[in-house]
Amino acid sequence: MDNITFDSQRIAEGYAKRPWLHKEVIKQIRRDCNIEQLKNGLDVGCGAGLSTKALRILCEHVTGTDISSEMIAVCKKIYKDSSYTFYVSKAEENKIPLIPYDIITAAGVVNWVDKDLFLNNAEKILDNNGLIVVYDFWITDRMDNNYEYTEWFRDKYLKIFPKPYRKEDVWKQNDLSDAFKMEKKIVYDLKYEFTLDAFIDFMMIQSNVNEQVAKGCLTVEEIRNWMESSLQPIFRGQNKTLIFEGYNWYIRKR
Repeated sequence: MDNITFDSQRIAEGYAKRPWLHKEVIKQIRRDCNIEQLKNGLDVGCGAGLSTKALRILCEHVTGTDISSEMIAVCKKIYKDSSYTFYVSKAEENKIPLIPYDIITAAGVVNWVDKDLFLNNAEKILDNNGLIVVYDFWITDRMDNNYEYTEWFRDKYLKIFPKPYRKEDVWKQNDLSDAFKMEKKIVYDLKYEFTLDAFIDFMMIQSNVNEQVAKGCLTVEEIRNWMESSLQPIFRGQNKTLIFEGYNWYIRKR
C-alpha cells in the first residue's frame, strides 16, 4: 500500500475525530465470539487510533500499527496510557514486540494488504486458537427518513467526487492457509447522528475528497464551502442520522 494518500497531517488529525463506530463493532465481536477479556491485542492499519481504542475494550494491552508515520504520531499524542503502544509498520511486517497475541483486528485494510504475507505473519504471532477479525464499514446514500440526502449523495456528491478505484477482495476459506479457519461472516448496519459541521468534517477526509485535493482539482476551502451550501437545506439546523454498512470476518487459528 502506498502511504502517500494517507500521509498528511490534515487527514491524520481528521481521522482522529471520526465517529467512534469501532466501539459498536467491538461490541458485536464480543457477542459473536463470546469474549470477556483478553490479554494482548494487535490492531493493524490502525489509522489515528480509533480502532485501537476500541480493541482496548477487549484487551489489557493493545498494539497499533500503521504504514503512515503521521497517523502513528497522532496516536502517540492521544493515547499516552501504558496499555497502548504504536509502531510504524505494514500489516505484513513484524516491527512489533513478538509476544503471543490473542486477537488481531484489521479494520478497512483488506483491500490494501498482501493477503498471503499478512496471514503468514499472523500465524507467527497469534497465540494458539487466536482470532483475526477483518472488518470494515462505510458511508452509504441513506439517512433516516431523508431522501433529500440520498439524492444529494448520488446526484451531486459522487459526480464531483467519484469513488477512486480500489480492488474489492472477499476472502473465502479456500483463500486461507491450512493454519486458519473462516468461522463466520456477518453484515450489518450502523447508525450515527451528525450535526452539519460534524458531518462536513467527516466528509472532508473521505478518500474520494482527498484524491481531488491531492490532484489540485479543488481546494479544501472550496470543498468545505460547497458542502456547507449544498447540505444546509438537508440538515435545516437539525441533527441527522447517517446509516453505515459493514461486515466482520472471523478467522480462527487452528
